[in-house]
Amino acid sequence: MALALEEANAAQSRDEVPIGAVIIDPASGEVIARAGNRTRELNDPSAHAEMLCIREACSKAGTQRIPGMWLYVTLEPCAMCAAAISFARIARVIIGAPDPKGGGILHGGKFYDQPTCHWRPEVVSGVEAERCGEVLRVFFKARR
Repeated sequence: MALALEEANAAQSRDEVPIGAVIIDPASGEVIARAGNRTRELNDPSAHAEMLCIREACSKAGTQRIPGMWLYVTLEPCAMCAAAISFARIARVIIGAPDPKGGGILHGGKFYDQPTCHWRPEVVSGVEAERCGEVLRVFFKARR
């Protein structure tokens, strides 16, 4: 989660919402991809940290699926990212802070609980939740 927090801080320095994500291969411990939000920079509403990581990891693997990989993310993924995680067949999602307003895994539509979801990763939540949440609280407080 420390690397994902680094990516969140880098996103904040670009005036992006500070969310970071990292994909690792748990068998080797190798970092496969890492990213922070770039929606403003790229003028792309889908350029969430998770999406960018998944795109990079799949590109490196030369395939649309990356089974066995683990995704660390500082904030609970939205429904779009939850779907991409499922489609990529990521094995485990490790979530920092929950997102009651926009989350799509533990809150809202609970994507993995839907009968139309064909792949459900293992979900671990609350890892470094206070630190992950604080990055977002500070960011949004400065904008109010």
